[in-house]
Amino acid sequence: MAYVSKETKAALAPEIRAVLKKYDVKGTIAVRNHSSLVVNLRSGALDLIGDANAWNQRYAERTGQRAYPVTDYYQVNPYHAGTEHSVDPRVGEFFEELIAAMKGNLWYNNSDAQIDYFDTAYYLDINVGKWDRPYVLNKMPEMA
Repeated sequence: MAYVSKETKAALAPEIRAVLKKYDVKGTIAVRNHSSLVVNLRSGALDLIGDANAWNQRYAERTGQRAYPVTDYYQVNPYHAGTEHSVDPRVGEFFEELIAAMKGNLWYNNSDAQIDYFDTAYYLDINVGKWDRPYVLNKMPEMA
């Protein structure tokens, strides 16, 4: 059964904050319903909204579907985030490091969907902005 305590959050927080600081992103860490570790990204130097739109456009062209624009906020899928799901490699690296920090050495996943058995340490939620407070791009990322 998924469970995350305040003590677990406190143990993982320094590493999560280090990743946020490394990429110059501001965010908060929370626990929701004792089952999800949540990171809310509020602002930063990475264009997370622009990268999501570029990825959506690329995916839509590849599959022949319509691209749905991301305007102010979105929820990151922690199982499909990283360099293979980003146009900007820095954004992909950021999400990979953030997810690794959120998992730490405490996370496990023994789930088996085929037999309807779900056993994970806790769920991971990453929110870029919120419905009432959009993600703010502070500055343009440096070109490498």
